[in-house]
Amino acid sequence: MEFKINRETFLDGIQKTLGIVEKKTTIPILNNILLKAEANKIRIIATDREIILISDYEADVLEKGEITISAKKIYEMIREIQGELINFSQKNNIVKISSQRAFFKIPGLPADDFPSISDDADLTLSKVPGNVIKDLINKTSFAMAGDETRKNLNGVLLEEGMDGVNHILRMVATDGHRLALAKSITSGYCLKSGKGVIIPRKGLMEIKKIIDENEDVKVGLHKNMFILQTDNTILKVSLVDADYPDYKKVIPTEKGIRVILEKEYFLHALRRMSVVSSERYGGVILSFSKGKLMLNSTNLDVGEATEEIDIDYDGELIDSGFNVNYLIDAISVVNKESINFEVGVGLKPSMIKQADDDNYLCIIMPLKI
Repeated sequence: MEFKINRETFLDGIQKTLGIVEKKTTIPILNNILLKAEANKIRIIATDREIILISDYEADVLEKGEITISAKKIYEMIREIQGELINFSQKNNIVKISSQRAFFKIPGLPADDFPSISDDADLTLSKVPGNVIKDLINKTSFAMAGDETRKNLNGVLLEEGMDGVNHILRMVATDGHRLALAKSITSGYCLKSGKGVIIPRKGLMEIKKIIDENEDVKVGLHKNMFILQTDNTILKVSLVDADYPDYKKVIPTEKGIRVILEKEYFLHALRRMSVVSSERYGGVILSFSKGKLMLNSTNLDVGEATEEIDIDYDGELIDSGFNVNYLIDAISVVNKESINFEVGVGLKPSMIKQADDDNYLCIIMPLKI
């Protein structure tokens, strides 16, 4: 096996695998990537058995072959090499990498030891603008549960359906204390599934990485996996085999006290409140009164922060407590100049929406004050 490849191309291809390969595993081969030299290209494959990444890159292939090699070590080597062209060769499971005067020689493992990966060349996928899925992820992923034992909440629910005459993709995430929901109009059905699917956290982050670099992608479902395809890459993510909670029951039917707030001003005020927060306490009290909003955060370990904002409000006096970071997360992703804040009375949940737009909402449970 022998090929020559552009250093930046090779480095980029290997870097994409680093979030997938297993760092702590009893199966050493999962620390490796599979390299295949084929006609005028190399194929890089990485998997942790739940996620599969297959990418093709142009190369000058002198001799075909395949080998597995430590993803971390080859990345570090290519990163430090300063030449523009990488020479890669392999014989008897020994890999040689050189460029200009730099030379590395490291052992690999036989390709036969690597998990079997199918190409699934007959996949039926639908084209979707990358920014649609990226926006859904940005507006919901912060609300995923961090508890890995709750697998159905340690990811997002993705479903499709109709909203009037429009096809939509909808993404939902919740950790039990807050719930984020975002939707976007699509040209037609792309999942072709009768029910929603749950994409796990790690797989979702890998999906976002690929979408960040591609304007248009193809998506679909195949053998209980979510498939994402670009011009040179296929990403397969195993779906969570569990039922997602009925999130529609959580959405308040009773309207709260509605206040329109200027997004950036309110967001920066909340960030100033968060300065005095800690792991033990991160609460902020919002006091709504005629024409103004008072924010207060008091932490015995750190100190106190107070700020007053002028608002368009002429209702009754309301005091409500929230986790300040939950509010920051929910408001940061809004891409409008104003937010619609529906404040629940008492201990009823509150809801944040985009002004003049029902494509995003975040429900946040209050704190006792």
